[in-house]
Amino acid sequence: MTVELFQDLEWRGLLQDRSDDEIAGKLPAGAPFYVGFDPTATSLQLGNLIPLLVSARMAQEGYKPIILFGGATGSIGDPSGKNKERQLLSREEIQANVDTQKAQTEAIYERIGITATFVDNFDWTKDVTMLEFLRDIGKHFTVNYMLAKEVVKSRVEGAGISFTEFSYMTLQAFDYLHLFKHHGCRLQIGGSDQWGNITAGLELIRRKNVGEAFAFSFPLLTNSQGKKFGKSEDGAIWLDPKLTSPYKLHQFWLNTDDSDVIRYIKIFTFLDKEKVAELERCVEQAPEKRLAQKTLADEVCTLIHGKDATEDAKRSAQVLFGGSLEGLSTEQLEEIFSDVPSSSLPLHDTRESSLLDLFVNSGAISSKGECKRLIKNGGAYLNNERITDGALSLKEALPEPQELLVLRTGKKKYHLVKLLS
Repeated sequence: MTVELFQDLEWRGLLQDRSDDEIAGKLPAGAPFYVGFDPTATSLQLGNLIPLLVSARMAQEGYKPIILFGGATGSIGDPSGKNKERQLLSREEIQANVDTQKAQTEAIYERIGITATFVDNFDWTKDVTMLEFLRDIGKHFTVNYMLAKEVVKSRVEGAGISFTEFSYMTLQAFDYLHLFKHHGCRLQIGGSDQWGNITAGLELIRRKNVGEAFAFSFPLLTNSQGKKFGKSEDGAIWLDPKLTSPYKLHQFWLNTDDSDVIRYIKIFTFLDKEKVAELERCVEQAPEKRLAQKTLADEVCTLIHGKDATEDAKRSAQVLFGGSLEGLSTEQLEEIFSDVPSSSLPLHDTRESSLLDLFVNSGAISSKGECKRLIKNGGAYLNNERITDGALSLKEALPEPQELLVLRTGKKKYHLVKLLS
């Protein structure tokens, strides 16, 4: 592993633990390495992007990534980061999650321009008998060694841990041994919460005396307030656009605090030091422009969903600043205005009524007198178009029927109207 690559990872804040201070000089050029994901959810989430991008940076330097999906380990549950037992998934659920997460990874890597080998540990675990595993793998781990791991210790002292989850680290160690023997894999990487499991693999390879192996971890990300990264008020930020839309993803990054944005740019983009330094100066000298946040949002949204999705997300955001609604679907409008007051009105009656009645009946404004004054002062909008005549019927103002109407009173006070047939 080149010294330059290691230095770049350190500059980006992507190195925490390492098994050997001399990894950079000992790992052969072009060596295979692996990172694993347990398919316990229907989609990868934003935190999973960190190991994928670390792997991509290494692939750009000629190393060969092996992306492991834990069809076997995912069926018993990793105790790391959990204070109670995970709910077990069926074999069908796990396979569906593997397929989805693999497709997500392939799409991201295609945009970056790299390739990877994909493996599933279910393939080499499913036919191993319990007796074989206990003799060949379990024999090399003492209970004392396993209890010393922080993840196990915290569970034993807390809610307790089942034998199933207690054995998790031996399965992950078995993965590293298998990949070492059959794929020439010399390095495992992962989040710092996985360090106990990762070093168990190193210990197994050492005890089996099959060669020298290495590992390093990257820190778990939090924001400047110590909050776990990748969460919004609505929950996790997913890579599946059906669970977290490109618009919501883009907005998540746009809302990044000034104190976090440069750190995130280093981790989640491929921008070089010169460009990052330029953005850092902009944060210091002209924070109101939010150029760093806009760059971060564009880069990551494009990486995950593509350029077209990013442009759609940016166009959707402009609607909140008076931009045109043309071409936006009902679903997009509902998402953009999900946090504004809304009401429902009958389609036929409302189409025949005046715009004055529309604003009052919807609750967007309290009286016709107030609405008339607002129109006179140029402060009433229908679908972001200024209203000049409140006596017009909705049918005259909008000849084509619509399911949703966006009313605006003043600069940024919105109200969403759903027309029901």
